[in-house]
Amino acid sequence: MCRNIHTLYNFEPAATADEVHAAALQFVRKISGSTKPSKANAEAFERAVEEIAHISRHLLADLVTTAPPKNREEEAQKARERSQRRFAAA
Repeated sequence: MCRNIHTLYNFEPAATADEVHAAALQFVRKISGSTKPSKANAEAFERAVEEIAHISRHLLADLVTTAPPKNREEEAQKARERSQRRFAAA
């Protein structure tokens, strides 16, 4: 599940609210062990997603770096190349 959580910091353009929400959702799914909560747990599940997304947006806004922003396409290409090498060796 958590393989879908990607680094969101120091990209140009900055991470969108949807990307932050998706990462928070994946995190809550991993922590809870559930991809879809029961009706009894749905409210707590959604509240956790929203709170984690909120805190994540604050974290991203507060972090500082001197490194130049990364390019999303270049980083995606590097990830594809790493994946090809990893699975080619198997």
